[in-house]
Amino acid sequence: MINELPYYLLPVLFLIAVIFSSVGHGGASGYLALMALAGCSLGYAKPVALILNCLVSIIAFVQFYKAGYFNFKLFIKLAMVSVPFAYLGGYIQLDDILYKRIVGVLLLLIALRFYVNFEAKEVSTKPKGLAVAIMGMVIGFVSGLIGIGGGVFLTPLLLILGWSDMRTAACVSALFIFVNSCAGLIAQFGKGIEWPSHNNLVVMVALAGGLLGSYYGAKKWNAMWLKKVLAVALFIASLKLIFL
Repeated sequence: MINELPYYLLPVLFLIAVIFSSVGHGGASGYLALMALAGCSLGYAKPVALILNCLVSIIAFVQFYKAGYFNFKLFIKLAMVSVPFAYLGGYIQLDDILYKRIVGVLLLLIALRFYVNFEAKEVSTKPKGLAVAIMGMVIGFVSGLIGIGGGVFLTPLLLILGWSDMRTAACVSALFIFVNSCAGLIAQFGKGIEWPSHNNLVVMVALAGGLLGSYYGAKKWNAMWLKKVLAVALFIASLKLIFL
């Protein structure tokens, strides 16, 4: 096991940040997959992925927010219950490969659904208080357990339930990812983390990718293209959970 990401994988890291930030995600699942393939230890990979997730997701949020896609009421209902459960999940040591594979299969099914159903849909229903609370609680807890921000679960659910359009879902998910990742990161700091100087370059590469991806996601790419990108992002996340 190694405790730094090899330089030759930095372009891949940049691409992951571009793809995930374009749909309002931080990219933690992609970063974890990349570091696992590189042979990085879990103790190194999880806090690094969460830090990158925080930085890239807040950049994505700012871009989508400036473009006018934020739904504060929906976000606050989700975040109020998700953050404490993400913190709780971050403290639990989960060594259950079967569980990760089940979650990976779920993401794969969601990705396939978006791939075969890309027609644009109007927002059809208003979020119910109890349903939003349960969703935030479950996603927050699962996110803390597996070390991600939860956007790969939240965004497709908002669209499938008809609670949001694509770009509003991306904006809400970006801030949702940020606060959950911060909660998980605080739990990681409580355990103690190391930060080699090489990570400063890793952060700069991810930030550059996040800026590029979120800019084009918020202003340039149409909704149909965003859904295709989201399907790719979900597919990458599912492979990471199933096979790594």
